[in-house]
Amino acid sequence: MADVLSQSEIDALLSAISTGELDANEIKSNEHVIKDYDFKRPSKFSREHLKTLEIIHDNYSRQLSSYLSGFLRLSSHVQVESVEALTYKEFSGALFNPLVFTLINFKPLKGSIMMKLSSKIAFGIIDRILGGQGSELKKDREFTEIESVLLLRFAEKLAEMMREPWNNFIDVKPTLEKMETNVQFAEIIEPNEMVALITLNIRIGDIADMVNICIPHMTIEPIMNRLNTKQWFSVKRDEEHIEDYKGKLESKLGKITIPIRAVLGECNITVNDLLNLQIGDVVKLNQDVKSTLKVLVGNIYKFDARPGLCRKRNAILVNKVRREEKVDG
Repeated sequence: MADVLSQSEIDALLSAISTGELDANEIKSNEHVIKDYDFKRPSKFSREHLKTLEIIHDNYSRQLSSYLSGFLRLSSHVQVESVEALTYKEFSGALFNPLVFTLINFKPLKGSIMMKLSSKIAFGIIDRILGGQGSELKKDREFTEIESVLLLRFAEKLAEMMREPWNNFIDVKPTLEKMETNVQFAEIIEPNEMVALITLNIRIGDIADMVNICIPHMTIEPIMNRLNTKQWFSVKRDEEHIEDYKGKLESKLGKITIPIRAVLGECNITVNDLLNLQIGDVVKLNQDVKSTLKVLVGNIYKFDARPGLCRKRNAILVNKVRREEKVDG
């Protein structure tokens, strides 16, 4: 219980206020300010946590942009639109069919995170994978079985790409747990559970829409004390980490397969001659057997070579390295 003032102390206090020695406003400013607290929506994500999550997913967005541009052969751009804390009920209440809803296991952390891809983006990706222009579907419909399989493989890649952006805080092994295309399967956690919602703005060709990543507090609670910008930049400055990153990058580049072909020669013939070609016909090329062959890596004229045999198999011997522009075809 607070101390009780004596009458003489009360008189002295009133006298000091009346003479101006003590300001009554200063006394009021020392009073405790009571703030409202909503127990249904507790503040579990600080501003620092949300800022760090934004940095993580900004890195993820850059990776995703590069992947989509190469995979779909279309100009693609992804950027973080917003990062906010809300209840899972608020997130799930904004979902509607059709959609692509994925559950991503975040081992070794307990629990999962969710990713929601709109049907607008999903149908554009499917159209491009199947040889189209990546056009937007004019009218929404449910996904076919074949389309669901294509989206499942695509979602697996999106989950796998989350590993590197989180690597500064924990060595996670994200894997796709399941994928649903109906909103009724989105009730994964308690409605009042707090989540961090990261909204990505994604543009593929002429199609633009949002992708949502939902991270429950209970999933990343064990590493909440690490989610700060100091941790991010201290790891970034670690030279051993940089060298390790270079090693991983070189290892991944070394596994990429590139087509290589040697051009024996070229010629122009009419469509009629092409249709009438028979076994035994001779097609005259523009160079003889002793000429240097062009060797193309992808569509780039990279080497000169001579034809020959190696262990009774056709082979070429590279005798010059060239630096030429891209060759059409």
